[in-house]
Amino acid sequence: MQNTLLRPIITEKSMADAGSGKYLFAVSRSASKTLIKKIINDTFNVHVTQVATSVVKGKRKRIGQRRQEVTDAIWKKAIIWVRTGEKIGLFESGGEEEKKK
Repeated sequence: MQNTLLRPIITEKSMADAGSGKYLFAVSRSASKTLIKKIINDTFNVHVTQVATSVVKGKRKRIGQRRQEVTDAIWKKAIIWVRTGEKIGLFESGGEEEKKK
């Protein structure tokens, strides 16, 4: 259960979506939607309304002097929607730094 929620995905697009209550997380490949919902509810003290998951294929890269082809690992991402008015603190922008200036 501890290894289910791996990390938040923080990009420009996910930060823009966070304003509307939509958050992205990398989760373990064996995690179900109900388990993800329960963990997010317990960890961040919010009410999850919807969970969508997708498996992301690893990208192929050519590395080294021989240009050997290597594939990144396959991983799973979860898109989480929370109730309106609720927020997850990990996705807050640096608003406090602007207040100091």
